[in-house]
Amino acid sequence: MAQVWKCAGLRWMADGPVLVWSGGRRSALIRGKRIGFAVPEGGVRTCAGARGNGCPVRAVVPGRSTGGRCEECARLERAHSVAADKVADDPRPYRVYLAWFGPGMVKVGITAVERGPARLLEQGAVCFSWLGTGPLMAARRTEELLRAALRVPDRVPYAEKRAVRAVLPESEAERAAELRELHARAVALPGRPESLRAEPCRVVDQLGVFGLAGGPEAFGEVVELVPGGAVRGELVAVAGPDLHLAVGGRGAVALDTRLMTGWELVPAGTAADGCGFPVREFGRPPERLF
Repeated sequence: MAQVWKCAGLRWMADGPVLVWSGGRRSALIRGKRIGFAVPEGGVRTCAGARGNGCPVRAVVPGRSTGGRCEECARLERAHSVAADKVADDPRPYRVYLAWFGPGMVKVGITAVERGPARLLEQGAVCFSWLGTGPLMAARRTEELLRAALRVPDRVPYAEKRAVRAVLPESEAERAAELRELHARAVALPGRPESLRAEPCRVVDQLGVFGLAGGPEAFGEVVELVPGGAVRGELVAVAGPDLHLAVGGRGAVALDTRLMTGWELVPAGTAADGCGFPVREFGRPPERLF
């Protein structure tokens, strides 16, 4: 009988990305590695739980849910989320950042200083720069100021991030240009909280960290895992929660690892490279590749 694995998500560690499995085991995600897994016939996806605890009712969740949680567990998870404005008294210092995902695709956000660039890696930010450092509420007010005054969003849909990766500028200077211009406008805004210390514009480019330069381009994204489906291919890039897998002559597909949580997975065996899960080509409706 094949060994069954249950994925707990992708984590960005100091030495690179890893897949975490139930029980604490980890698999390093090294470019060039072959990755393959299948969902057994009759499999169901169950809730991932909240705050490190399993779902008490093992609720079944939809295959296309990137949260992978039932309504009650999702509520419990959000109750402790700084990003969802559910925490107001965190004494830790925070940073405000500007993140760039592609042409015309910039967002503002906040992250705890102690986390370093982890939040930017998790989001798949191709470039970023710090804007300021200070208390949580000052960081939040600055984030809101940029949203209102400069119309900078605090969220960019992952589908849009994936679709633009194939057309990123080749020059690092070109990739940094929008961030530099927006940073200059942001620090010149009146009304910024005095307790937020301004940070100079120092653009960090993560294209090489993700492995997005020079490899096969992604032509589409997996929209859900389904019983009886499988994927097998060479890992060519990891950006945010996404694995870019070269699955044959057409190029690569982007697989959001958040879609893997809650499924019991088995090895794909020695099948040829390919993807048997529904895939949405960028700009087209989803379909099965074979």
